[in-house]
Order: sequence, then C-alpha cells, then structure tokens
Amino acid sequence: MMQQPELIPHLFRTEFTKITAVLCKHFGIEHIQLAEDIASETFLRAMETWTYKGIPENPTAWLYVVAKNKAKNYFARAHMFQEKIAPELKQLTPAPSTEIDLSDKNITDSQLQMLFAICHPAISTEAQIGLALRILCGFGIDEIANAFLTNKETINKRLFRAREKLRAEKVQISIPDAAAIQEHLDTVLTTLYLLYNEGYYSESQDTIIREELCLEAMRLTRLLLDHDITNTPAVNALLALMCFHASRFPARKNERGELILYQDQDPALWNLELIAQGAWYLHAASQGNTLTRYHMEATIAWWHTIKEDSSEKWENILQLYNRLLQLQYSPVAALNRTYALSKARGKAAAIAEAEKLGLTDNPYYYALLGELYEGIDNGQALQHLQTAQHLFKTQTEKQTIQRKIDHLPTT
Repeated sequence: MMQQPELIPHLFRTEFTKITAVLCKHFGIEHIQLAEDIASETFLRAMETWTYKGIPENPTAWLYVVAKNKAKNYFARAHMFQEKIAPELKQLTPAPSTEIDLSDKNITDSQLQMLFAICHPAISTEAQIGLALRILCGFGIDEIANAFLTNKETINKRLFRAREKLRAEKVQISIPDAAAIQEHLDTVLTTLYLLYNEGYYSESQDTIIREELCLEAMRLTRLLLDHDITNTPAVNALLALMCFHASRFPARKNERGELILYQDQDPALWNLELIAQGAWYLHAASQGNTLTRYHMEATIAWWHTIKEDSSEKWENILQLYNRLLQLQYSPVAALNRTYALSKARGKAAAIAEAEKLGLTDNPYYYALLGELYEGIDNGQALQHLQTAQHLFKTQTEKQTIQRKIDHLPTT
C-alpha cells in the first residue's frame, strides 16, 4: 500500500478530475471555479486529517464523502443566504439538488461531457488545452505554465478568461446531439492531439517526453470510444496513432534522458502490446469511408514499428506523407516527408525539397538539413547542426545535437 507522501499526489491525479467533473456537471458550467475549489479543499482536508489519524481504509471513498459533504455545506450556506436576502434573489435560478452522484457511470459521463464543454469553439485552442489539463487531467497551475513555457500569472489569466467566456456563452455540460456531434468532435480530437503532442515533443522541464501528458490524452481518447455516438473511425485512428508512438517511449531516451533518434533505437525496447493495440484500433478505424489526418499519421506510425529498412517501407511512408499533405498541409508534416524522401530517393533529392520549406525558426529543420548534408558537404552539415543547437530550448536536445556534431567527419 502506498504511504501518504506518494498516495495523495497519486489520488490527486486520479480523483481530482473525477470530483471536479461531477461537481461541475451538477452545479453547471457557470460554477466551474466552485467545483475546482471544493475538489481542492477536499484534498487539503485529506492532507490535514491523514497526517494525524492515518490513511483511511478506503481513501477514495473517504474523498468522495468529504466532497459530497462540502457540496452539501455549500448548498446549506447558499440557502441560508437566500432566505435572509430580499425577495428579488428568489428570482435566481433554483439551486440544484444536494444529492451528488459519484457513481462510476456518472463520473465517466461527467468527464466526457466536460471534455465537450471545455473544447467549445468560443475559447482559444490554448485555453481549451489549459482547461483540459486543469479540469480533466488534474494538473496544477505550475505544471500547466511549464507545459506552455510561460508563467503562473499568464495561465491564471488565461483560465479565468476561458471560464468567463464559457459562462457568458451559457455552455451546456452535455454530449452534443447527433446533428452537431461531428463539428464538436473535430475540436475535441484536435485538443487531444495537441495535448498528446505537448507530451511527445516536450520542450519543458528539460524533458524530451512527458509521458503523463501522453497517457492522459490516451485516457481521455478512450473515454470517447466508450460511447457509441463518439466511437468513430477518426477517434480510433487517433488512439492508434497514440499507441504506436507510445510503444517507443522506453527506446526514445537514454539513461541520461537524452533523445535517441529513430534509427538508433533498440527495437527490443518497443512495447509490443501497445503496437498490437494500435493495430487493433487502426483496423477499427478502417471501417467505412472516413479518411482523416489521423488515419494517415497512424498508418505512417505503423510503418515505423517495422525496424527493418526496405524500399517498400520508405516508399509507402513517402506516399502516405504525400496524401497527408494533400489532406491537411502542415510545415511539420512537410519536413517529416523530406526525411522519408531521403530514405526513398536519396539525400540530394531530399535537400532540394527541404530547402524549399524555409522553416528558418524551426530547430528540427536545421537538424534535418545537418543530417542530410552529412557526407555530401560536412561544412554545411556543421553549420546547420550548430544553428539547430542554438534554436533548441532544452539541454537534452542541445546535447543530442552536440553528439551529432562530435561524430561529424571533419573532411
């Protein structure tokens, strides 16, 4: 059994989000801050009580009881306040029932409905991700600030404005009806995709992968698959992509936390169970005629689970990137395509295509050019690697580039 120093942070990560989602659904989106406050006070009470009285037999049930009691106390105080105030307050919206349903089903339903409420198009994408990290992943303000490479004040202001906007828009905490589900689902999937990428391409805390962000994105994506109306090919494709990427977590960094490039990874460290899960979700995504960017990216990721280099592998990946760019262009996808082009058609062809992109503020652009020029013009390769090293933000990325510089032939 976990001891208190480890148990409370663990429960905060797993239960804060559930309590907040249920309370927010119960109170309404206009009381989102109240739901967070009650959940936070519940854990504060746990820290104060368990230190002296010990950990209860069922800590999760203890938290739920305390959260329910705090909600009831809030209603009691609100009721007393209303009785003492002028009759005009009686015109306010009646208070909801004091019965808080913390059953497993209601927790799951509430989290899914909160996901749709938070991913409302009325607020910015950054605010959507910030609220998702706070409400659905249980991240502290410090952690969210780190994820966005900014400070606590900025995050507090951003989340405050987002809550106010949701309140002003009178956003309902519910699953959209069938007619509107596709529009809202696209926004939800974009938020989950960005949340995963925030962890997979981490530039914070000198950490090249923040697995907790990736795992939370996967957990929330799985919630969508638990409901028939949101169990769509696009959702399955996104989860397949996440599984394939997650399968290489152990192989993607060394014992010093430095990035290990794909071609240098040990396939023995790849997680075969996650690869199998990804293949299952990709098969499920193939039902029907839907084709999204997630389908293309997941299929590219599947090819990367085959370690052996072959002309068939890289030609397929190149063609998938071509199709992906037709479907939805992005500079990052175009850059990745040039690597596949180098493997399929040679470095000279890839250099010509890469230099057309002109991504002069992107460290990965220069890192790729450095690799492509190696053996063709080592002087150019060195210049590009040094520029990449200057642009990368974390020490681990800078050290990875330094290793490549150290191994670059001098002639």
